[in-house]
Amino acid sequence: MATSSCYCVSSHGHGLSRAGPARLRIARLHLHLVFPSTPSPRLSSRRIPASPDPPLDVAAGDATGEVDWPAPNDDQDQEQEDRDEGIGFHIQVSKVGKRNRRLVRARVRVHAPLEAVWATLTDYEGLADFIPGLSECRLLDRHDGFARLYQVGEQDLALGFKFNAKGTVDCYEGDIELLPAAGARRREIAFNMIDGDFKLFQGKWSVEEAGGENSEEQELETTLSYVVELEPKLWVPVRLLEGRICSEIKNNLVSIREQAHNRRIQRLQHEQQVATEHSAFGGFLQL
Repeated sequence: MATSSCYCVSSHGHGLSRAGPARLRIARLHLHLVFPSTPSPRLSSRRIPASPDPPLDVAAGDATGEVDWPAPNDDQDQEQEDRDEGIGFHIQVSKVGKRNRRLVRARVRVHAPLEAVWATLTDYEGLADFIPGLSECRLLDRHDGFARLYQVGEQDLALGFKFNAKGTVDCYEGDIELLPAAGARRREIAFNMIDGDFKLFQGKWSVEEAGGENSEEQELETTLSYVVELEPKLWVPVRLLEGRICSEIKNNLVSIREQAHNRRIQRLQHEQQVATEHSAFGGFLQL
C-alpha cells in the first residue's frame, strides 16, 4: 500500500548491431502500497525465509508512540513537504543516515471509525480493486496477526514508457491500544520487505481514532498514518524520486480514505435497513 519508485536504464546485447546505435530501454520500477517489491515466485526457486519478528519501529517517537513531525525550517535534513488541508493530508520526506536513504511520513484524516479503516487496510486481496496502479495483490499466507503478500504494480507513463514491480512483504497486525485520551484508540500494521528492489523498505501503518464524547450526530474522525524508511538498491539517487514518492503515497492514502468512507456509508445503510425491517415486523405483530 505504499508507493516508491526508481528508474533504471538497461540495454540488451541481442538487440544491438554494429551498423546502428544501441537502443536503450528505460524501465521504471514501481512499488505500491506500503508493500515492497521482490521477484516473482515463478521466476525464482530461492526460498524466502520466514520473518518471525516484526521490523523495528522506524517511526518511534515518545512513549505514547506519537510520531514527531519536525517543522520544515527547523530540520536541515528536510527534503520535501506537502499539505492538503482540505483532507487533512500531510507528508514529509527526510534524509536519514546514509546519503541515499529516506524517511517518509504521511497522514490523512478519515471520517470513519477505526474498524472501517482497519477493514480496508487488511482486505489484502481486495486492495488492487481501489489502489491506483496495483494490478495484483495475492495473499500467500495468513495466521495469528501475520500476513505475507505478493503484489504487482503497473502503470503507464507518457511516450509509451511503463514502470512496474513485483513484490513480497510480511505484515504484522497489532492489537487495539487504548490511548490516554478518553475513548481514543489505535491499531497498527508493521511491514517489512524481505527481498526486492530496495536495500531497506520497512515501516508501519497506524490507525488512530480520536477520543471524546461522540454522539450519533457527531462524525467520527480517524487519522491514518504511514511511515516508511527506504533505500533503493539501484544507483539512481533517491533524491530524484522524491516528487513521485510524495505523489504516489498521497494517491494511496486518499484511495484508502475514500474506501473506508464508503464502508462506513454501506454499514450505516445496512443498519438503517435492518432497523426499518425490524420496526415493520414489530408493527405487524401488534395488528
